Amino acid sequence: MSFFFGGRSNKTFKPKKNIPEGTHQHDLMKHAAATLGSGNLQLAVQLPEGEDLNEWVAVNTVDFFNQINMLYGTITEFCTEHSCPVMSAGPKYEYHWADGQTVKKPIKCSAPKYIDYLMTWTQDQLDDESTFPSTIGVPFPKNFSQLAKNILKRLFRVYAHIYHQHFHEVVKLREEAHLNTSFKHFIFFVQEFGLVDRREQAPLQDLIDRLTSRQSAAAAGCAPRPLTRRGMAPVRRAGRHA
Repeated sequence: MSFFFGGRSNKTFKPKKNIPEGTHQHDLMKHAAATLGSGNLQLAVQLPEGEDLNEWVAVNTVDFFNQINMLYGTITEFCTEHSCPVMSAGPKYEYHWADGQTVKKPIKCSAPKYIDYLMTWTQDQLDDESTFPSTIGVPFPKNFSQLAKNILKRLFRVYAHIYHQHFHEVVKLREEAHLNTSFKHFIFFVQEFGLVDRREQAPLQDLIDRLTSRQSAAAAGCAPRPLTRRGMAPVRRAGRHA
């Protein structure tokens, strides 16, 4: 269940990933949901005292997968081979797909195809107990941090695509508050633990600056400026990424 969308019945792009009840990770998920209610995301994303960092990253990675799954599920009818023939985040950023196994050489593909590849690839890893163990006593792999970073880096691209190519549809569906809250949560989490390189964040850097400055202003007791479409200013650098 997603922290932010637990009470809603949105359709999803892929089946939700559930953390089994009775596990320590399920307890961590409930803890995270409770602390998010404080309204201070900077505090809510911090590692709970005495907890294992890998488990905390795993629980939150599953939740971000579910959040993005539901958010993208609301706009799939608008994201088609015709409307989005290339997976992009505005005119200056284009993403090609490769998973290093079945697709070793990056391929150019449409946004819906790329996101289908991405969400299937992510789900396969989340379902793999050797990669994302949910049983107490089963160790995380030594390269877990890098695996999580790669997943989160690619999940960021779905946010970037939605904001740049489908924000007007999101507004028409009155989902912008959910999108903004989910993305803000994601950004504070990955920044807290250095999980997504700043260069990868460039397509949404202006928006990120607005969101983080609003949180800082709120923490300082200042009234932040309203977040508007101006937060979607053009990006600064071009790039293609696999």
